[in-house]
Amino acid sequence: MTLTYDTYVSQISNLMVIGSTDANFLTMLPGMIDYAEGRSYRELDLLTTRITTTTTLSSGNRNVTLPTSAGTYRVIENVSVLTTVGQGSSNGTRSPLIMTSRDFIDNVYPSGQSNTSVPLFCAMNANTALILGPSPDAGYTAEIVGTIQPTALSSANTTTFLTTMLPDLFVAASMVFGSGYQRDFGSQSDNPAQSGSWESQYKALFQSADVENLRMKYQSGGWTHAQPSQIATPQRA
Repeated sequence: MTLTYDTYVSQISNLMVIGSTDANFLTMLPGMIDYAEGRSYRELDLLTTRITTTTTLSSGNRNVTLPTSAGTYRVIENVSVLTTVGQGSSNGTRSPLIMTSRDFIDNVYPSGQSNTSVPLFCAMNANTALILGPSPDAGYTAEIVGTIQPTALSSANTTTFLTTMLPDLFVAASMVFGSGYQRDFGSQSDNPAQSGSWESQYKALFQSADVENLRMKYQSGGWTHAQPSQIATPQRA
């Protein structure tokens, strides 16, 4: 069943046997959502977390600040320079850059002002910035592909990909955190198996969600969309 923020809160409070308006429960709730979303997005590498943005490079300046209009990048997967100058992602010719280290760029292109051309390399300079080598010789458009963590579930953002497409996994991950809130982690607790049970449930649900996610990205058996087969061998190429 697809969840909304309200139905999620209701379901979690029911599973934890605590009132949905309990002050302590409401204080704990944002942390539970952060835990469940952070874990699910990191471990599954979902297509829904992938975005593409563009930014204009400055001639003679090797530094690039990553755009934040669609969210803060977590992992940069691909950076391309679009030629010629002024052409955008719909009509520009992509020149994919090779990801390397800052040490390499500093040694091969020590001068950002004199070593200018169409960039060939890039390196992470911070979690929100890149450096290029060589520095661009014109104001090219750069296209950046990577992952973000989507906006969290809240009363203002009532549905997410997880609540819509993977509600069972999201609830299981939430209950692992919720077990800690209820102090059910140790052998002296009221229900010492609760946290472990929810963790096992999360891992079981994760396996099926991960397979579906790989199928969506054509990274399933034989690099296809097909459900992995335990019978057909060898896998299709």
